[in-house]
Parts: sequence; structure tokens; C-alpha cells
Amino acid sequence: MSDLIARRNRLLGTGAPLFYQEPVNIVRGEGVWLFDDTGQKYLDLYNNVPCVGHCHPHVVEAMHQQAGTLNVHNRYLHEGVLDYAERITSVHAATIKSVVFTCTGTEANEVALSMARLATGGRGIICSDSAYHGNSAEVAKLNKVKQTTENNPEIRAIPYPQSYRPLQDDLSSSELTELYLAKVQAAIDDFKTSNIPLAGMLVCPILANEGVPDIPDNFMVRAAQMVRKAGGLFIADEVQAGFCRTGNWWGYETKGFVPDIATMGKPMGNGMPLAGVVASTEIVNAFRKGKRYFNTFSSTPLQAAAGMAVIDVIESENLRENVAQVGDYLRKELAKLQDRCPPMAEIRGHGLYIGMEWVGDRNTKTPDAKNAIAYVNRLREKGFLIGQAGDLGNVLKVRPPLVFQQEHADLFLTAFEETIGEIHG
Repeated sequence: MSDLIARRNRLLGTGAPLFYQEPVNIVRGEGVWLFDDTGQKYLDLYNNVPCVGHCHPHVVEAMHQQAGTLNVHNRYLHEGVLDYAERITSVHAATIKSVVFTCTGTEANEVALSMARLATGGRGIICSDSAYHGNSAEVAKLNKVKQTTENNPEIRAIPYPQSYRPLQDDLSSSELTELYLAKVQAAIDDFKTSNIPLAGMLVCPILANEGVPDIPDNFMVRAAQMVRKAGGLFIADEVQAGFCRTGNWWGYETKGFVPDIATMGKPMGNGMPLAGVVASTEIVNAFRKGKRYFNTFSSTPLQAAAGMAVIDVIESENLRENVAQVGDYLRKELAKLQDRCPPMAEIRGHGLYIGMEWVGDRNTKTPDAKNAIAYVNRLREKGFLIGQAGDLGNVLKVRPPLVFQQEHADLFLTAFEETIGEIHG
């Protein structure tokens, strides 16, 4: 393993990220399982890219058939691409009619920012102070804004709305909503004072990278209304929340609002680089008029074939319903272990996106990222792959492929309970 890591550092550059204290050399995947070079198998509770399971036969066959027939850039007519455009917009809200395909979520969010600015004539963008939306130069300006000293006049970050470590204690959910909405209004007002017209607000509907906190009631609905009233557009980053991850098709459905623009990424092609931006035809047309956008590898027949196959599987295997049922079961069973596990202060999330808040003391809510990492690595030793996330790095992240079943949840729960006993007695 050390030789492989040294070779990787030499070829890819020292510092390229790797998971786990002892990295895993994955060579094969099937459904919810991954296999390393020694033949050991791991239950995948992390990867949302292969959303319908690793190497799903229907997706593999669709890609194989299309790759063996035609794949070409997007300056030719191809009905398969149009069929997929119709199908992906059909599972969105009725106001969403058109799509711009891209290859990555980063690129989708970059297009969304341009769309909002062209449609409104504004420049100012509001975001959460602990978000991640991608790694291009423009999109990265919105990432973890409070951790950077860069003063970007076109970006305003608000404290992300949450109930566990709120801006003020002893408030009801509705009072917290008003408190956080006041921060949105302050950002809008600050743009106006600075003579920077508002373009919009970009957020993940479930605040995935912030640690899937419990968001005060109706915050997203009301924030969208405020942004529109001020002349901006509300953008939902569905890269992590979308494709039935929450038990609904989209995170914005889970939070009860309809965005002006939605971005999609990772799960869209089950591993095939496929992403996109959806909006009304008017907004998309304004973007097309203002930008000569072209990407050689987007809107291709191969992308369309993979994307179509993913939706086929989600619908034919009733994965939306499965996510809701298994996710609810897993959260309830984890809650039964809380009394035995003092660091597990809160269990939250939606569908098959679960976050567990890890603390050193429940009374002080002191974040314990070090102990969270210990659990992640101990579970990896047992053959269970989970992640670590959140604003403070102390949230255990459980986000398996959508084909994850109750029997798989039970395997994880057994291993998790064993780990609690080994670490906390």
C-alpha cells in the first residue's frame, strides 16, 4: 500500500486527497458493495455518484449500446439528447421546462450564476457561510466564505440556518426562522447600499455540506420570496440533495419551495460525467443569448443514454419509496443507540442522507472531530465506508447508493453498535 501511495503522490502530486487513515485500493463495485485488491468487500454508505448502485447492469448496457453506436459533440441533431432533456425536466416542477447540460456540478453552478446574472442584470449573490458548491474560480468564491479573508464585493454570506447551534438560544423554530431571514434581508440591503444589484441566492436545499442541519421551519420558502421581491433569482444546488436522495425527487420538494434555477451533478449519470442546469425556457434563452456556451463533452448521446438509464432504474425499482422507507428505519434505529453513545448528540437528515452530530460534551455541544474520525476509521476496518463532514468536521455522514436496503442497514447497525462498545464501552 505504501508503494502505491508513493506512486500516486509522484504522479498526481503530493496532497491529492485520500479517505481513511489506511486508504482503500478499490478495484470493483457491485450494487452497494465495493471490493479491494485483496478481495475484501465493503458496504458503501458514502457514495452518491453511483446513485442506482455500482455498475448497475441497465446503466452499463445502455452506455455500452450507445458507445457502440455513436458518441459525438453536441453540434449535431440527436433525438436521444432531446428525449433525455424532456425526461429530466418532466421530473422537475412544472415551471421548469429547459435544460443546459454540463459535465460537472461545479460547471453547472457556474452556469447557474451566469444565468441568474443575465436574467436579472444583477451581480450580487447570497450564499451560506459554510457551503461548498464547486471548485472553479467563480464558484469557489462561495465556498466556506467565513474561512477566507478575501473580500469579494459581489458575494454576501449568511450564517447557515440551524437549530442545534443557533445564533440565539431558547427561541422557537418560527423565531429562529425570523432571525435567519433577517440575515438574508441584511445581505440584500447591504448590496443595495453598495449599489450592487442582486442577482440571486444559491443554496443546497438541505445544506448538505453544512452537515444536513435541522433548518428552521419555512426558511427556504420565505428566503426565496425575499430574494425574488428584491429582484433576484433563487437557485437550488441539487448536486447532493437531488435524484431522490431525500425521499423526494428533489431537495427543494422536501423543503417545500420551487426554485427559479436548479443545478444537478454527481448522481445524474451514475458515474458518467453528466450534470446540468434547469430553469424556465425564458431564463435559459436569456443565458443562450448572453453566452456562447459550448462544452465538447456535454449534451452528448452517451450522456443522454446514461442519464435515461438512471431514471429508468429509479422509476422501475421504486427507489424513491425505498429511500424514504429505509432512511426512516435507519434514523430510528440509530436513535436507539444514543444512550449508549454519549458523543452522538443528534441524528438528522432526510431519506438516505443522514448526519450524526459528534460532540465531546452534550451540554456544551463541544464539537469532537477527532472522535468522529476514529469512528469513521474503525468502521472502515470492519468493512463499512462512511464519511465525515459538516461545518466543524464533526458530523458522521451516511449517504449510501439509493439501492441500499433494510438488510444492509441492519448490517451497518450491528457494526456501528459493536464500534460503540469498542470505543466507549
